[in-house]
Amino acid sequence: MAAKQFASMFTAQLKMMFREKQVWFWNIFFPIILMVLFMIIFGGNGSSSSFKAAIAVADPVPNASSSMLLSQLQQIPVFEMKEEAPITLEQGREWVENKDIDALIVLPETEGVSEVGLIVNREREGSATTQAISGILDRFIQQANLAAVGATATYTISMDSITSASDDTNYQDFLMTGMIGLSLAQGGLFGMVELVDMRKRGLLKRLRMTPAKMGLFGLAGMIVRLMLGIIQVVILGLVGVFAFGANLHINIASLAIAFFVGALVFNAMGYLFSSFSKTMEAYMGVANISSMLMMFLSGVFFPLESLPEWLQPVPKMLPLTYFVDGLRDGLIYANGVFSSSFWLGMSIMAIWGVVCFLLGSQIYRSKSIAAAR
Repeated sequence: MAAKQFASMFTAQLKMMFREKQVWFWNIFFPIILMVLFMIIFGGNGSSSSFKAAIAVADPVPNASSSMLLSQLQQIPVFEMKEEAPITLEQGREWVENKDIDALIVLPETEGVSEVGLIVNREREGSATTQAISGILDRFIQQANLAAVGATATYTISMDSITSASDDTNYQDFLMTGMIGLSLAQGGLFGMVELVDMRKRGLLKRLRMTPAKMGLFGLAGMIVRLMLGIIQVVILGLVGVFAFGANLHINIASLAIAFFVGALVFNAMGYLFSSFSKTMEAYMGVANISSMLMMFLSGVFFPLESLPEWLQPVPKMLPLTYFVDGLRDGLIYANGVFSSSFWLGMSIMAIWGVVCFLLGSQIYRSKSIAAAR
């Protein structure tokens, strides 16, 4: 009897999911569109191009020192000169203002003076390109000063990078796994909206008056959403790999644990939202606020280290942060389930899920949802 009830409820909820076009857009097509945009903007469409900066050089009063510096600047490979010959200061300022170049380098007007000017657009003053140009120019001036006094550098920097992931990991991998985590989270956050609609139309009350078991109804809905989550992982993974050259190094155990824990947690959050939302519009508003907050503060698009220092504690309190980290463990880092940080993240997520579910259950009981209409 229970099995027959479950099969009927599962079939009904599956049909409801296929009928709702918004479900497919927000859970499948919207994450794909967002991922494609970020891949194109920040990932270079999978190609590994070296850094280049468009600059121009102004030499107001040509002299021996400025000529020497100009010839050396022209040999720096990352600098792309808009004009090989020096330009006027007015022309350079105009190009910078119009963003035709990234920076204007002004050579010293007096021979023997090592002051070199750098003019950038104020709107781009804090950009990575401007910081890179400033760093390169600073190193260039230091080398020029040493050469002027006939000295050689005693100390140099040797830099290497290591990672727990494979050597072929790149931003495409980082973004793809972040988008998979975000789409799964949104599936749970927005997936309980039908409960609000059913309560508003009195369907929950009628369902409770039938021999149907509410536990089986909830279980059927959960499995349908898990199936949708698997579809999301597969589709986004295929788009990332075949369209943008993302790399996968899968660890089945950690991926499965992170997937199921995350699905339960965000469904519990959606359950909580449905418990106090009187209308579908109110539910969608709360779910959207939660989604937007976590989207930009949980390391989906960019590493958490890029956030301002005063904002760093916030991501550590959000469940999506640990969900995305867990998916990356299972999809690109292949760390397995022996990492203490992995289990710490899963534990924090589990606390979120338990608290949300208990709060939602308490609110449902206190409001006597069955007698809502």
